[in-house]
Amino acid sequence: MAFRKAVKGTALIGGGAIATVFGLSQFSQYRNKHGALVQVQAAEVVPVKNHLPTREQQILALQTNSEFDVIVIGGGATGCGCALDAATRGLKTALLERYDFSSGTSSRSTKLIHGGVRYLQKAIMKLDFEQYRMVKEALEERAHLLQSAPHLSAPLPIMLPIYKWWQLPYYWIGIKLYDLVAGSQCLKSSYVLTKSRALELFPMLRKDKLVGAIVYYDGQHNDARMNLAIALTAARYGAATANYAEVRRLLKTTDPASGKLRVCGVRCRDVLTGKEFDVRAKCVINATGPFTDSVRKMDDEEVPNICQPSAGVHIVMPGYYSPDNMGLLDPATSDGRVIFFLPWEKMTIAGTTDSPTDVTSHPIPTEEDINFILSEVRNYLGADVEVRRGDVLAAWSGIRPLVTDPNSKDTQSISRNHVVTISDSGLVTIAGGKWTTYRAMARDTIDAAIQEHNLKAGSSKTMGLQLEGAHDWSPTLYIRLVQDYGLESEVAQHLASTYGDKAFEVAKIAQVTGKRWPIVGKRLVSEFPYIEAEVVYGVKEYARTAVDIISRRTRLAFLNVQAAEEALPRIVDIMGKELNWSEQKKKEELETARKFLYYEMGYKVKTDQLTDSSEISLVPSDIERYKKRFHMFDKDKKGFITILDVQRVLQSISVQIAENTLHEILNEVDLNKNGQVELNEFLQLMSAIQKGHVSGSRLAVLMKSAEENLRRRAAIPVDRSGGGV
Repeated sequence: MAFRKAVKGTALIGGGAIATVFGLSQFSQYRNKHGALVQVQAAEVVPVKNHLPTREQQILALQTNSEFDVIVIGGGATGCGCALDAATRGLKTALLERYDFSSGTSSRSTKLIHGGVRYLQKAIMKLDFEQYRMVKEALEERAHLLQSAPHLSAPLPIMLPIYKWWQLPYYWIGIKLYDLVAGSQCLKSSYVLTKSRALELFPMLRKDKLVGAIVYYDGQHNDARMNLAIALTAARYGAATANYAEVRRLLKTTDPASGKLRVCGVRCRDVLTGKEFDVRAKCVINATGPFTDSVRKMDDEEVPNICQPSAGVHIVMPGYYSPDNMGLLDPATSDGRVIFFLPWEKMTIAGTTDSPTDVTSHPIPTEEDINFILSEVRNYLGADVEVRRGDVLAAWSGIRPLVTDPNSKDTQSISRNHVVTISDSGLVTIAGGKWTTYRAMARDTIDAAIQEHNLKAGSSKTMGLQLEGAHDWSPTLYIRLVQDYGLESEVAQHLASTYGDKAFEVAKIAQVTGKRWPIVGKRLVSEFPYIEAEVVYGVKEYARTAVDIISRRTRLAFLNVQAAEEALPRIVDIMGKELNWSEQKKKEELETARKFLYYEMGYKVKTDQLTDSSEISLVPSDIERYKKRFHMFDKDKKGFITILDVQRVLQSISVQIAENTLHEILNEVDLNKNGQVELNEFLQLMSAIQKGHVSGSRLAVLMKSAEENLRRRAAIPVDRSGGGV
């Protein structure tokens, strides 16, 4: 206790002195500049469209408008932010995205809305005022994001465990500075925990040598839905907003005053129909994230690169790996990188890595990165918590568009500050930055565009502007959904936190279940609260592929790839009816979505854990035990079991399981895909389970339960038990 008081005394003196230099000098300036303007600016802007135009209407608007003021290329957070900023200033705006909104980096983040604790550390250690300004701006924007879409975001306490006494005052001073720099925008004050209290709040923590912990607050959000909310809000304010609209090249015309070529629009292709058309504008903005340089080279092939891409891999694990409302920060991993371990959508997300990569539209998580994250997680969790490779439910890689010198090779030391550049031909490029500061990036970009192209518009009006779904949302909105529509409480909470006040529109089209309860809301898969009505509503939100639904309108692919694959046939059927797909088109969508899950969401690494060449490392007694279990199903000693064998055993103990479910269960283990599970495949499965490479196998659970229930005649569970990829 005496030590803790001494630490606090020292920290207050040291922290207060540094904070005076870095934080308090700008605190009153921020309050005076922004505090009185937030509600005024928001009140000045009124949406011009009560109903979202259809995608077909948006494409028609792009084709028929003679000239826009601004064309924004890129439908990520920054591009959509630029479109919203321009539209709310009264500029005639077009937004073009080659794939779906948030299909790239913006949906593959750590899901944090944060100022950057590590950047503040660099600012102090190196007396770097630019780093400090970046952190302060990010903290201001953090507050804005939490206010503009409260249904999609919330404060999250994050624990920093301390294992050495000297680190306690060091980190405490740094975290208190983080609070002070935030000023009036501080979410909640950070605090110190004793060892016992830290273990009470985060019981999975490694106990030995734990000194205590520090807890600070940042924000967390549903990144893809936030991105979509920005795009939909821009559409409501009049922006011609289109996904699957690819820019093929830039259009140029000769400026009569200077005689120079100037960018005057783009050649666009509707990816869904193949039709090409020109879209003209006074200003074209390049907000394409990792693809920034490819668009710049459309303007000038000789221009040097300004972006150096960095790959960040994340994994998702079952929710029992972390408390429901407490994250964890590892500030110094074995190789110096930072790892977050956070609760998200009732699961646990861990990441990220940071390594140079090539730019691609389809980044793939590697087994090396997944194992690195698992290794770091093991370092912080107690010995009684077995961190299994098989518990990885999903994995993905996102490409960060870091701004750098083209000759730099060290992506870890690069600031994520943003830059706005304007080419000789007038192409405006916004590059770098981070999710949290998307609004400020958009503001600076549109300011530069207005000045360069003499556009008639006032100052930015997005500070304090509420996004799609936020206007009439309240924390208790879900109760009305339960009471008025008869939705399950879990489903109602999910709809309210995903769609905000638009949740009622989803509830209105939810199908009757035919059960006493819930009255409406058929789930796509049993263990997640996503319902079939969301697929229909997703089409209204411009979803045009099955991947759009499983990854961005819902987050199923990011939470559990096996569950996503299970939901795909029903999703494709619903979309087929809404979009008049042929049977051939439905087959293509299924194949494309499965390929997406296989390569981009970590399903491939599942199959790599259990292959027909997997080593069987079982002791002889285990082999005999598993053989006996296998032969209980393989009565004829064929050396394999089929669905008929399983059905026969289940019938003998009066258990019924749907035939299509049995096909799915056997297919998970049928490595050579010949419609049967051979003894060797079964032994490979049991060996992989023992090593932790595979978990939650429904066949293994079923066969073990059947063996026991032949004596007890009890029910056999067949739901997934949290098994991963």
